[in-house]
Amino acid sequence: MDINVTFRHTEPMESLKTYAEEKISKLDKYLDSPAEAHIVLTVEKFRHQADVTLSVNGTRIKAFEETGDMYSAIDQVMDKIEKQLKRHLSKMRDRRPDNTREEEMPSSEAAEGGPILEEEPVIEVEKLEAKPMDPEEAAMQLGFSKQDFLVFRNAKTSEINVLYRRRDGNLGLIEPA
Repeated sequence: MDINVTFRHTEPMESLKTYAEEKISKLDKYLDSPAEAHIVLTVEKFRHQADVTLSVNGTRIKAFEETGDMYSAIDQVMDKIEKQLKRHLSKMRDRRPDNTREEEMPSSEAAEGGPILEEEPVIEVEKLEAKPMDPEEAAMQLGFSKQDFLVFRNAKTSEINVLYRRRDGNLGLIEPA
């Protein structure tokens, strides 16, 4: 990583420079490509300011912090930069198409003219709170909603029940055995 430290309105101090360089160099573990960092350390009366600009793959990540101590300003601005960098990298990972190599390379069975198996269905897990209510109250709740079923805890038996709309327009109740 190419690091540039600039001091404004203060004498350049080697300890501050090495401290800032050490902090920014810890971000190398997240990067797989070259990056450029520009750190500006400014002192105005009792305000110590740290301004960091990080350039990664053409993207600029910028953060600014102002405190009463230069070391704490550097710490806080590096926390902000690290948070923004993690967010940027996760967005880039999410945008990348999955399994691009698998799609490009034909499977061995498809190349041989054999049958191609269909993918297994994806099961999405949804957690919900089963509220205690009577089946009559559940039927009323289902009538108000646009859902096809309602999972609830039977107030009398304390068991999980499912109330669903049948194809004939009536309601069905599933109780555990």
